Amino acid sequence: MPFHLPQKQAAFSTDTSPDAPPEGERWSSWDGATHGPKPRPGWVVTALGAVDADLGVLKTGKEADVHVVRRWVPGSGTVSTMAAKRYRSGDHRLFHRDAGYLEGRRVRKSREARAMARRTDFGKQVIAGQWAAAEFAALGSLWELGLPVPYPVQLDESEMLMEFVGSTDGPTPVAAPRLVQTRPEPALLRDLYEQLRSVMLTLAHHGWTHGDLSPYNVLVHDERLVLIDWPQVVDVIGNPQGFEFLERDALTMVTWFARRGLEVDAGELVGDLVAEATARF
Repeated sequence: MPFHLPQKQAAFSTDTSPDAPPEGERWSSWDGATHGPKPRPGWVVTALGAVDADLGVLKTGKEADVHVVRRWVPGSGTVSTMAAKRYRSGDHRLFHRDAGYLEGRRVRKSREARAMARRTDFGKQVIAGQWAAAEFAALGSLWELGLPVPYPVQLDESEMLMEFVGSTDGPTPVAAPRLVQTRPEPALLRDLYEQLRSVMLTLAHHGWTHGDLSPYNVLVHDERLVLIDWPQVVDVIGNPQGFEFLERDALTMVTWFARRGLEVDAGELVGDLVAEATARF
């Protein structure tokens, strides 16, 4: 089932300070943020006079919460709806599974590397920043490859704004359902699997795998897959466990499709992915 947000209309600002925006909850945070790749989609609002309003929580998670944010230019009719992923601070995140994903990543400063290895408070903050930066960078690279991922609009410290996947035609946004929530007819089921296979092969060709792929972080919008949640994206070659992550991603997805009645060979998919990942070496 699609996820409906509670209806919340953008209103005039209740902040009476001289620097408060005339509408919304804050001025746009575009200025000073790191921006997504060009050419940008036409719906991205870059005007410095734009304002933002939080429409509510879309998803809560162990590492981050996702909100829906509306950005518009007062009086112009220019408006866009985005997903805002807000990463938890080092004191409120779970780091028990970080080590395997961080293998193969590099930091320039030895002090940061030591702190990360020891899981000091500072090290946890560095790791938290790496998650946000890694996901933003991954989305940008994947978008440029033409893969079905949300467009990354901007990164501002621990908040990443990205494309909202779903319907924004009505008074409130309706998020696209997760794959696990769907019951596709046989023809669509086959088509969705072929879409997934194509995405995974392209990733493997460029040396990557999602790292935590499951039917819970794949959306279905207008019969097309959109893959989300990329902070742990894995370098298959550089990470000593890279091929284990690749195989796990494949087996998890094949299992879901097989349980829905699709005849698919997990071993064949894994073999094809490994072949793509090693073709350049």
